[in-house]
Amino acid sequence: MSMSNRQPPLYEQIKSHLVSEMNSQRLQPHDKLPPENELSREFSVSRITVKKALADLVKAGRIYRIQGKGTFVADFPPKTFQTEPKRKPAVAVLLPYMNNQHTALLLNGVERVLSEAGYSLLFANTENDQTKEEQKIRDMVEQGVCGLIVYPVDGESYNREILQLTLDSFPLVVMDRYLRGIDTNFVCTDNFKGAREGTAYLISLGHRHIGFISTRVDNTSSVEDRLAGYERALADHQIPIDHRYRIVDFEHEGSKEERIKSFLLNNPEMTAIFAVNAGLGLQVMKYAAELGIRVPEELSLIFFDDFELSEFYSVRPTYISQDEKSLGMEAARLLISMMEQPAKRKNKLFLPPKLIVRESTAPAKTRLRSPYAGL
Repeated sequence: MSMSNRQPPLYEQIKSHLVSEMNSQRLQPHDKLPPENELSREFSVSRITVKKALADLVKAGRIYRIQGKGTFVADFPPKTFQTEPKRKPAVAVLLPYMNNQHTALLLNGVERVLSEAGYSLLFANTENDQTKEEQKIRDMVEQGVCGLIVYPVDGESYNREILQLTLDSFPLVVMDRYLRGIDTNFVCTDNFKGAREGTAYLISLGHRHIGFISTRVDNTSSVEDRLAGYERALADHQIPIDHRYRIVDFEHEGSKEERIKSFLLNNPEMTAIFAVNAGLGLQVMKYAAELGIRVPEELSLIFFDDFELSEFYSVRPTYISQDEKSLGMEAARLLISMMEQPAKRKNKLFLPPKLIVRESTAPAKTRLRSPYAGL
């Protein structure tokens, strides 16, 4: 199908229909519009799509709402509806948390591009909770935002609101990770490539017993891809995959220290670790030091993402750089293109990561077994 034959988004079709009814005077000023559920059935769309169409018409001054009574046609000259608004509407950005350098840089990149393009930004923290995420999406659409950028919560493989907005052709970009099975626009780092190259670098230093420490793997595409990249690098070099060298979830926050220390003590032949993020990588460094295991002399360490003040650490960590600011900028550019070209085909962008080698990695050496191993 050629791009010129593609239909505009469903909410734009609803808006066009209602404006046509007003311009032809089949809908008179102060006539009451049908309820949202009736419009939803009439156009075979979700209520969230109807809400978006009505919110745009309220902003344009074509309709007005009275609390508890309904939505009505405004006394408004039809010819002015086509004029360009002085200020472009807002874009909403949803993040699961806002407590580290990673998300701060993402948001900075998004805001920079939106600001230069004349869009304002609304930010919402979903607190890494899928129920809150879905509610925030509904809230933002009801407020009349013209597009959404969503950083999905951890462990999320499916989201009803994102699926419905995708089906309704609402301008939406998923950022940092993607939801398998939902054909939506997304921008993320090539996590598979980053983990594969990081693990291959450890192998090039002579390491053969390489651990992998991660948060929960299931249903988080970025973590799944990093585990797959780690395993592919081992397979590339004919190194057997040994699940003893793997922690892929932490059921209770309080048990994290105990599990990491046991992991280090019970696998003295393990001379390197790939950690899935900076938080876990720093904990490995801390607990290794408490056990008298020296980094990098006895244990090499690589993880994803840098962290604030890392340059001042006595052992500066080797890490996989995602260039979060560029990632946020690309997500914003993709969303703008979807808003300004509704017929544009969906796009999936994987940005290349970069291995930054510093002092936490070194050639492999045999680590002596601790007298506390197995305790």
